[in-house]
Amino acid sequence: MYDPSHLRTFLSVAQTLSFTQAARRLGLRQSTVSQHVRRLEDATGRQLFSRDTHSVELTEDGEAMLGFARRILEVHEQAAAFFTGTRLRGRLRFGASEDFVLTRLPEILEGFRHHHPEVDLELTVELSGTLHERLAAGNLDLVLAKRRPEDPRGEPVWSDRLVWIGAPRLRLDPDRPVPLIVYPPPGITRALALDALQRQGRAWHVACTSGSLNGLIAAARAGLGVMAHSRGLVPPGLVRLPDRAGLPELGRVDFVLVHGRRRPSAQGPADALAAAILASGDRLHRPQRTGLG
Repeated sequence: MYDPSHLRTFLSVAQTLSFTQAARRLGLRQSTVSQHVRRLEDATGRQLFSRDTHSVELTEDGEAMLGFARRILEVHEQAAAFFTGTRLRGRLRFGASEDFVLTRLPEILEGFRHHHPEVDLELTVELSGTLHERLAAGNLDLVLAKRRPEDPRGEPVWSDRLVWIGAPRLRLDPDRPVPLIVYPPPGITRALALDALQRQGRAWHVACTSGSLNGLIAAARAGLGVMAHSRGLVPPGLVRLPDRAGLPELGRVDFVLVHGRRRPSAQGPADALAAAILASGDRLHRPQRTGLG
């Protein structure tokens, strides 16, 4: 009833909320992406996206289709692997940024390990900037992380706005420097926050530095200051600061998958894990059921 190619296209549009970005990700023409979505909508008899010249949003039926599409594609790939007799093997060094500590990435990794038990998966959780450095040095095979605005590398998983967050009762004194809670260098979010404040001419001081997301969250919940964070990943117990706080706009940030040097033993597993993450990218916006460890 549902063509797997149409479902893959639907998931790409749902994750990027852009027919143009989905076409670029899939290597298709934009007209083909529109055709795939239209045919899937015809098959379901429901409208999956509400779209105009400025925006693309999932409808309620589109939200429901997300879970169905993932499960259908998962079973389809399991059947293909079973009947072709292909079993992935090798060592895969995967790096994920601290941003994903509180998401459902562990569920994606658990599913990958279940379907590919002979792959030796090594997970590194670090700052995005550090992961990019380790990838360039040949110490990682695949990285899921933020990228710097000027960096064109990587396959987009999704794009999100950066916002200022803090404790619900936090109030900033406009006459005093902004207390910042930040990652240490080379944290990408840190650099974007400092650049935005400098452009505004706003004074600031570092109230807390931690390489751990949990450390930053604890400081923010204690009311020590504000932190720049992805709007879709705001941790429990923290809230977005209102516009009246007078803090500058932070812009958008891209979360991407970047492949390292193509080691023969890691290439197949890296491609398979990248495909699993791209197919389940919307789950990275949602709270986890269990932690990374």
